Amino acid sequence: MIDYPRYGKYGFRRWLPSWKLVSGLCVGFLGMLMGVAGVSYALVDTPKIQNAAKAQNNVYYWANGDQMVATGGVVNRQVISYEQIPVAMRNAVVAAENKSFWTDRGIDPKGIGRAVFNMATGGQTQGGSTITQQYVKNSHLTQDQTLSRKFKELFITLKVAGNEDKRDVMAGYLNVSYYGRGASGIQAAARTYYDKDATDLTPSECAFLATLLKGASYFDPAGATDIDKSATAEANTERATDRWKWILDEQVKDGTMEKAERDKITEFPMPKPPRKDAKLGGQTGYLVELARKYFLANNKKYTAKDMELGGFEIHTTFDEKKVKQLSAAVDKVYKAKIRPDERPKTDTHVEFGGASVDTKTGAILATYGGQDATKHFTNNADATGAQVGSTWKPFVLAAAMQYGVRDPKLGPDQDASQRTVVSPESIYNGDNKLRIKNYNGEVWRDKDDNEWLQTNDGDYDHGEIDLRHAMEQSANSPFVQLGMDVGTDKVKEAAVNAGLKDDDMMADSTVPSFSIGTSSPSAIRMAGAYATFATSGQQNPTYSVTEVKKKGEVVFKHKKQPRRAFSPLIADNVTDVLKNVVENGTGKPARLPGREAAGKTGTTDGNKSAWFVGYTPQLSTAISMFRLDDDETNTKRKFEEMFGTGGEKKIHGNSFPASIWHDYMTAAMKGKKVLSFPEPQPIGETVWGGGAASPSPTPSPTPSPTPSSEEPEPPTPSPTPTTPSPTPSKTCEPFDWDCNNPNGGGANAGADGGANAGADGGANTGTTEGGANGGADGGANTGTTEGATEGANGGNGGNNNGGGGLWSGANG
Repeated sequence: MIDYPRYGKYGFRRWLPSWKLVSGLCVGFLGMLMGVAGVSYALVDTPKIQNAAKAQNNVYYWANGDQMVATGGVVNRQVISYEQIPVAMRNAVVAAENKSFWTDRGIDPKGIGRAVFNMATGGQTQGGSTITQQYVKNSHLTQDQTLSRKFKELFITLKVAGNEDKRDVMAGYLNVSYYGRGASGIQAAARTYYDKDATDLTPSECAFLATLLKGASYFDPAGATDIDKSATAEANTERATDRWKWILDEQVKDGTMEKAERDKITEFPMPKPPRKDAKLGGQTGYLVELARKYFLANNKKYTAKDMELGGFEIHTTFDEKKVKQLSAAVDKVYKAKIRPDERPKTDTHVEFGGASVDTKTGAILATYGGQDATKHFTNNADATGAQVGSTWKPFVLAAAMQYGVRDPKLGPDQDASQRTVVSPESIYNGDNKLRIKNYNGEVWRDKDDNEWLQTNDGDYDHGEIDLRHAMEQSANSPFVQLGMDVGTDKVKEAAVNAGLKDDDMMADSTVPSFSIGTSSPSAIRMAGAYATFATSGQQNPTYSVTEVKKKGEVVFKHKKQPRRAFSPLIADNVTDVLKNVVENGTGKPARLPGREAAGKTGTTDGNKSAWFVGYTPQLSTAISMFRLDDDETNTKRKFEEMFGTGGEKKIHGNSFPASIWHDYMTAAMKGKKVLSFPEPQPIGETVWGGGAASPSPTPSPTPSPTPSSEEPEPPTPSPTPTTPSPTPSKTCEPFDWDCNNPNGGGANAGADGGANAGADGGANTGTTEGGANGGADGGANTGTTEGATEGANGGNGGNNNGGGGLWSGANG
């Protein structure tokens, strides 16, 4: 039967197959293929959408294991009938996805060829897959791109096309397809994008929804930059508009839409902004989104679409009690001081952001993203664009102690042996409008040959001042010049080492102002960076998810990755300087009774943002405040000045932000063990910079008598000095600025002391920072350091959190 090698043939002819043999083999092979195909066709099951495409929630848990919320799955899917789907929607999908849908057998070779040709020529493309194929993939098969899956898809598609009515296939496809924003199915999409039922969609709206089937992340005008940085709102809108027009034009070509009707559709049907689920209101929505983004960014297997399909258990680091405490601290300020109805020009669109991090682990314990996640969509705990101001100065000091200042006689690139490590006792010129110089003494000039004259808050001349007191008073000039002496590139390195990211939020590090906080990292990042100082230089990356499970199996687990950012010598000295800021300087309103705290205030040019970032040995917290010019429907919002906001002449870091920090930290640290910061060891050498005079005795460690550059100007002194009562008032309300606090605050008290009231001073004695007609940190006619002269009319020193000023309490 098989004559091979061929009988009676010789040479090459003996091995050349006959036409009969070749024909027989071909027929046999084709018969075998048909047999396999027949068996495969018979064995495959018709997909059952109600079983295969069941959607699930994702469940989020608090740090203690309690359930936070069940959300994130496609819970709003509502299957509708073919008759309820608008004719315009069916036509739009056919025009965009599969022109031969109503006549093909589920597979369209011409469509595949057309898709390949259009892709090669750069034209608009229909999908190579038919609607029937996509329906099968979405409802019955996994998304794994394997040969076996493709093989099954082919036969299931043929079977579905042969057994099911085309109308059922169309309805099934539109009901199971994913449209973005957590919406699966045309009814959910109609509600999500246009807040209407699918039956009420217009032909224009149907054409837009059809564009989403090509990839919602890249065609949703709201953008999806958390998935792909190129998927911005602007880029997505342009893509969606082009494809929307194309789909409408294709319907005219197909004869399913009259040209006259098409000509009337000229305006793109912009969908509504994304709307959060009601159960994600308050802070919950911000926390869920933060955890979701962290998981997506740190796992290699699952995508945003996987998350939308649900079935995940996300265990977070969030402490429910602390989240409520932080929210309560912010709400207290809103209710007491922010009054948009009374002051629409200054109190509208006032925003706060906050984050609290476990210093030992980097776990994010609490955040404040805004007043309500269902109304204010931007998470203020994440990057907002608000500059951090003087809270950046600790990184300048850390850089000076880690890298040292350069020798002015040598080139700019100097190794450690050529540099001089700086001590916090180093003296710098703190004058206002200081001419900033390069490390070698040459006047710094920008690209336009302009000099840089650095101003201080309130245009105050601090004179020669050591770095410790420059930080305490938040003088700008010394730190800008110090940054130039060290190198702003080294300042940037120190900030990144502490835990900040070198991304779009990092400002231009080639200009002098970089050293006083023109960057705009998130509150989360700032809290994490300051935590590095709290742990004696050990940097722990911030994180919000401990583990994720799917079907009971752990699919993601956070791995701690601590690293050494600074030596304990450097970090502990930075902490000691920041501790002094809280105890004696601009951070006085943040003092915690009976507990050590370190921190820094921050205020920016134009009074467009204010910060307080501080920490105890266990907890680091950052609070930001800013005001925007419009609601969130405007994508080009601008930061507005805060002069007059909350009834205050000017907003500083030691006012509202420090008050929120104080109230939250007092509650959050209640019952926690009282720990002290490590005692710092001496570091570096005393250098003189910025034109300060040559060596002179190290300044006294007592606080400088100059007014704080971070604090509001004190009120005008009372014409008749009054001697405060030694008994604290018990009737003052927390936000009553004019309440007469007899122990270091009061009607005539300025920030941290004031006219006719000596901050921490002794009554009529001027001792301990007292002064004639004013406190050491006070207002008009301030006294000399430590009240060396008689402190006539000096205040009776406060014992707890006061010192007078904006946030003075009963004990001044």
